Amino acid sequence: MPIIAAFMVPHPPMIVPDVGRGSEKQIEKTIAAYEKVADEIAALKPETIIISSPHSVMYADYFHLSPGKGACGSFADFRAPQVKFEMEYDQELVNQIENKAKSMRFPAGTLGEKNPSLDHGTMVPLYFILKKYKDFKLARTGLSGFDLLRHYEYGMLIKDAVKDLNRRVVFVASGDLSHKLQDYGPYGFAEEGPVYDKRIMEVCSSARFGELFDFDENFCERAAECGHKSFVIMAGTLDGQAVEAEQYSHEDVTGVGYGICSFIPKGDDKGRHFLKARLKSVEDEIEEKKNESDAYVKLARESAEYFVKNGKVMPLSDCPKELSDRLPPELLETRAGAFVSVHKFGALRGCIGTIAPTQKNLALEIIQNAVSAVSRDPRFEPVDESELKYLDINVDVLGEAEKISSPSELDVKKYGVIVESGYKRGLLLPDLDGVDTVEQQLSIARRKGGIGPDEKVDLYRFQVVRHY
Repeated sequence: MPIIAAFMVPHPPMIVPDVGRGSEKQIEKTIAAYEKVADEIAALKPETIIISSPHSVMYADYFHLSPGKGACGSFADFRAPQVKFEMEYDQELVNQIENKAKSMRFPAGTLGEKNPSLDHGTMVPLYFILKKYKDFKLARTGLSGFDLLRHYEYGMLIKDAVKDLNRRVVFVASGDLSHKLQDYGPYGFAEEGPVYDKRIMEVCSSARFGELFDFDENFCERAAECGHKSFVIMAGTLDGQAVEAEQYSHEDVTGVGYGICSFIPKGDDKGRHFLKARLKSVEDEIEEKKNESDAYVKLARESAEYFVKNGKVMPLSDCPKELSDRLPPELLETRAGAFVSVHKFGALRGCIGTIAPTQKNLALEIIQNAVSAVSRDPRFEPVDESELKYLDINVDVLGEAEKISSPSELDVKKYGVIVESGYKRGLLLPDLDGVDTVEQQLSIARRKGGIGPDEKVDLYRFQVVRHY
C-alpha cells in the first residue's frame, strides 16, 4: 500500500496556546488550517505517521531515523513544560527502512542519536493531530546535508518500505518557509524571502514536485527557509503517483512564512517519476558541457575520471590523443597555481587547488588537483564511478598574489583573497555564489585557515582565469 496522504505543515511553537499565551491569535488562519489537517488525518485512520523534521538529529552525510521503542518531549524550552508528549515508535517500519537503506548502500539509519527527546518540529504537528486522533505509532526522521535529489531518493526509499509492510501511513513534512519576510520579524528582511514563499507555495499547491529541485541552495540559504528538504523527502514518498494537492493557508504576519498543503495520491502516473527525469536531464546537460568545455576543463575531467576508474594518476602520455593534440602551449610551457572545483546537482562535491605551482607545468598541476578534488577533499567522501556522469567541473588558474594593506583593496567579484597569520593561511576564490561582500569573503577565508576573527593577518589578493 502506498502512502495514503501527505501534508506540508509549519512548526512555530507560539501556535501552541500555552507557549503563545495569546500571541497565537496572530496566525488564526494557520491554526484553522492545522485543525483541518488533523481532522483529515483522523478520518484516514493511519496506523503510522511519519514526520520529517529539520530539528531532529541531522548529519551532513546521513539521514537519521529515531531508534528505540519511543520517545518523550515537552515544550519546556518554550516555557510550557506542562505540554508533554509520550509517543510509541513503529519499530517494524523503522527497521524496514534501515534494512532497505543498508541493502541499497544508502546513508540512512538509526545510528548516532544525540538527543532522544522529541523536537518542536515534531511536537507542533503532534499537538494538533493528537487532539483529534491517537491510535497510531510514530516514525521520526531528520534531514541531511545532502543535495535535494538525495532527499527525494530518501523519500522514495521510505515509500518502498511502507509498501513492503502494507502499512496505512501518512507522511507529515514539518518545516517553516522563509524566516526573512518582514523587517520587524525576528530575523529581519531579505528580498529572497518573499520570493521563496511565493515560489514554494505555487509549486506545492499544484504538486509540481519536479520544480522543487530548481531552488538553488544559496537562494534558499539567503531566504532562511528551514523546510525545503523536508518537503522534498515528502515529494519522494509520492513518486510515480498522481496527486491531488490543495493549499489550506499561507501566512507571513510574524516575519516567518507558514504554509499548509495537503497531498492525496490518486493512483499510478508514469509521468511523475521526477528523480528519474531530473537525472536524465542532468546527464544530458553534463554531456553537452563536456563537448563545449575548453582544454583546461577537458584535461581536469579526463584526470578525474581516469583516477576514479583506475585508482591511479593519469600520466600526461595517457591523455586521449584528440585532447593531447589540442592542448594550448601555455598548459605545457607555463607554471601556475590552479584550483579544480567539482559540483554535483548544483552543490559542491570537491574543490582542491594550489596557491603556487608545484608541478613542472600547468597541465600536470591540473591533473594532480583534479585527482585531489575527487578523492582528497576532507569535506567529502571520494567520488564514486557512478557519479561521474553527473559532475560539473571547472578550473581556476591563479595569477600572482600581491600583498595589500586594507580590505578596501578587495573586490569579491574580481579578486580572490589569501589571509595569513603566522603559519596559518586561508584562501578563497573570487566570484563565488553566496559570497557577496568583502566581509563574508574574509570571514570564510579566516575559517578555512583556522584563523580567529581577532587575530592579526596579512592580506593578499589575486585574480583568476576561470575555465568552464
